[in-house]
Amino acid sequence: MNDILHGQESRASERPRDWRKSMSDHVAWALLVYTGLQIFMTVKAMSEGLPSIVPYLALVILVAGIIPACRWFERRWTGLSDAEAADESYAAAFKRDVIGLWALAILLPVGLTALFKAIFSFI
Repeated sequence: MNDILHGQESRASERPRDWRKSMSDHVAWALLVYTGLQIFMTVKAMSEGLPSIVPYLALVILVAGIIPACRWFERRWTGLSDAEAADESYAAAFKRDVIGLWALAILLPVGLTALFKAIFSFI
């Protein structure tokens, strides 16, 4: 069993990291997390009295905001050449972009829900 694990580790360490694929993976997961949070938070807010128009507003914001932002993050990395995609000097920039992407994916649903609650509490 131990030899199998070491064999997998050595194969994984031989192959350089591809920043393009890694960013595409992060974008895909971030979109899933964003969508799940948005659905959960919107349903919860609606059960607390938010009007039924909120999911449609959230959808508009999803299309107008998160998708172009995710495409921007991904486009920055998919344009790399094969040599650049394996260049470890991009690690800091990649980490910065991943943090920005995940902050957007997690904080946007929270912020949208808080904004909608604030707006509709005055109506």
